[in-house]
Amino acid sequence: YTMAKVIEKTDRPTLVISPNKTLAAQLYEEFKGFFPNNAVGYFVSYYDYYQPEAYIPATDTYIEKDSKINEEIDRLRHEAVQMVLSRRDAIVVASVSCIYNLGSPQTYLRERFIAKPGDPATFEQFFGRLLDLQYERNDYELAPGRFRKRMNFVDVWLAGAQTICRVEIAGGAIKSIAQSPAPFGKFEPAAEADFWPAKFWMADQEKIEISIKNIRAEMEEQAEFFKKREKLMEAERIRRRTEYDISLIRETGSCRGIENYSRHLDFRKPDSAPYTLLDYFPRDYLVMIDESHIAVPQIHGMQAGDVARKQPLINYGFRLPSAIDNRPLKYNEFLKKINQVLFVSATPGDYEKKVSAQIAEQIVRPTYLLDPDISIRPTENQIADAIKEIEKRKKIGQRTLCLTITKKLAEAMADHLKSKKISAEYLHSEIKTLARPKILADLRKGKFDVLVGINLLREGLDLPEVSLIIIFDADKEGFLRDETSLVQIMGRASRHPQGLVIMYADNTTGSMARAIE
Repeated sequence: YTMAKVIEKTDRPTLVISPNKTLAAQLYEEFKGFFPNNAVGYFVSYYDYYQPEAYIPATDTYIEKDSKINEEIDRLRHEAVQMVLSRRDAIVVASVSCIYNLGSPQTYLRERFIAKPGDPATFEQFFGRLLDLQYERNDYELAPGRFRKRMNFVDVWLAGAQTICRVEIAGGAIKSIAQSPAPFGKFEPAAEADFWPAKFWMADQEKIEISIKNIRAEMEEQAEFFKKREKLMEAERIRRRTEYDISLIRETGSCRGIENYSRHLDFRKPDSAPYTLLDYFPRDYLVMIDESHIAVPQIHGMQAGDVARKQPLINYGFRLPSAIDNRPLKYNEFLKKINQVLFVSATPGDYEKKVSAQIAEQIVRPTYLLDPDISIRPTENQIADAIKEIEKRKKIGQRTLCLTITKKLAEAMADHLKSKKISAEYLHSEIKTLARPKILADLRKGKFDVLVGINLLREGLDLPEVSLIIIFDADKEGFLRDETSLVQIMGRASRHPQGLVIMYADNTTGSMARAIE
């Protein structure tokens, strides 16, 4: 609510960065409620499964990139970017994936085109324009980013929209345009159709040959580097792989892993900051970093981890050295790209306190509730004791969160509760992104009584129906049970007037004592 009031008063495009997808999804739904007339977008990693490309020299093992893209999240990402580029009232809720390489906003905006009835066009010309935007032709199955031909019509499922656009072409011109809700609906006449690129990484068609020339020059230089060191296999490997990618880029405008050539495609200098979602915003935009005590360290560390993975790929001829510039932002680059930033946290870190020009402490919670009661209990017979407490809350229609320290324990605990006739579910990082908000919504609606998790049930989640928090292994010092984590976990019970936190521990650690104090 406080963040929404700041956005309302400043009246500027806003990027809200969240440390995880679950919290981002909740914030997205809340901001849509606060701002029903604004353009509210959702931008998180679109992978349901992701295995990055890697090479392990010790075992001579090459791991090819493998991933499964969630089409709905991909659509929401495009929708968010299009909102930012076309509206001043845009509010985008994003995970820290917003600092990853996204492709040039100039190219994305330049390739967009608007079609109107009467515009000159043949089918071949229209198809060519769609293919330039990386749309795929599929006459049998229409999906986001695809088009098909039916008699004298072309149906296009617009990227970033839940809309199918039907373009009628006759006599060398666009005769009519109609639009329908996707996937099925009634077509209604439209004055125009707005076609945005179907993908973020695109080769600028006007400069593609220059980019290819630069890629090939780097390839020759790297191959020569390997030959001088008698690494003939690496020299042949980088030449073969790069030539194959170049042929695909020239013919189709894209290739698998095209983002690794982004420095050349965007005409950036070596080690220069990549384009990210931040570059799509206007200069006067506002950044809010929610749960900053977690999000800021994430932003700090991402680029170093990316370099550690990519360097072996470069050293052994799987990627060109310029692939290192397909990366997240360094923290100093991140700071240069933001205008004003607001750190939001109940437990701010030393960094936020140090760099903030002004610190505003919210003494009274928006719920006006007091801190929950806290009970420390021995681990002996902890499961039986926890079930007894859960049963008490269940009888009066209240919900419970249980916190374990591993995914296996979370799943086992949920299964055990079910065996005791207690409706329960578990939530951890392997649950699909769009399924997580539904699980939380079902908990609030009372479709089940207990949710078991690890660290996704901490920062920022607003679950006012939850009155009981059970923390297992509370005395296991570490990231999941440090002072900040415990404060955040206990905060989930402060939304309920009968809030109770039970910590199962045989010792009271320093983190426990400080969190309770």
